[in-house]
Amino acid sequence: MSDRADYVPPKVWTWDKESGGRFASINRPIAGPTHEKPLPVGKHPLQLYSLGTPNGQKVTILLEELLALGHAGAEYDAWLIRIGDGDQFGSGFVEANPNSKIPALVDRSGTTPVRVFESGAILTYLAEKFGAFLPTEPAARAETLSWLFWQMGSAPFLGGGFGHFYAYAPTKFEYPINRYAMESKRQLDVLDRRLSEHEFVAGDAYTIADMAIWPWYGGVLKGWLYEAAEFLDVQSYRNVVRWADQIFSRPAVQRGRKVNRITGDPADQIHERHDASDFDTKTQDKIAGA
Repeated sequence: MSDRADYVPPKVWTWDKESGGRFASINRPIAGPTHEKPLPVGKHPLQLYSLGTPNGQKVTILLEELLALGHAGAEYDAWLIRIGDGDQFGSGFVEANPNSKIPALVDRSGTTPVRVFESGAILTYLAEKFGAFLPTEPAARAETLSWLFWQMGSAPFLGGGFGHFYAYAPTKFEYPINRYAMESKRQLDVLDRRLSEHEFVAGDAYTIADMAIWPWYGGVLKGWLYEAAEFLDVQSYRNVVRWADQIFSRPAVQRGRKVNRITGDPADQIHERHDASDFDTKTQDKIAGA
């Protein structure tokens, strides 16, 4: 691997050393487990294995919103997967998600456990299971799923592209930062134009599309991701700012954002969530104080 400006790729790429800046220790070109480690199982039918990154927040926000609606069956255990320590390569996690990425869900409410991986699939599965936050009318459903999958296809440019080269890469290069800043701002403009016409992303109803998009783009607007709010001039996207503030005002969103979180204010961190009362008693500031 080389950081030289005149780097010429070899005919056949080989993995000769770690690369990837801050995440170099967990990047590798092969799949499968690296060690034996079964997943824990708690008391609730829904078992979530995750980390409080934007992708992890999508699912915990939906689960907290379902509980707020009165869906008791949405009670869940949220187990912490420390990706910096390689927990995602444990044998149990790989069984739940062969792609070794958080989040992964195992639904044990039936006779046979059902695994669901990839955040968009989990959101759709839970929305259909509980009949909430995903319209059944064909046109509204299609609009919601279109924006959900827009997030799946777009966010890698924001995170793995812009976020990586702007915040995490060991060396700053103008070309990739400009390339992905341009795309990130284009995406923000897509959202801003859409939200100038509708209260929520998929229309006039709050849906899983908002829950998928907000942790990423709302996180950038709020200054939580990459310390790039000023660089991207996010305040100029006034409709996205309005929407981001509106979503964050929801108590279930604030709760969901705390689950499996290991960075930031200790009062906003619940490393594992096993009961609704954990928000009152198990935040890291309370645990440290005890």
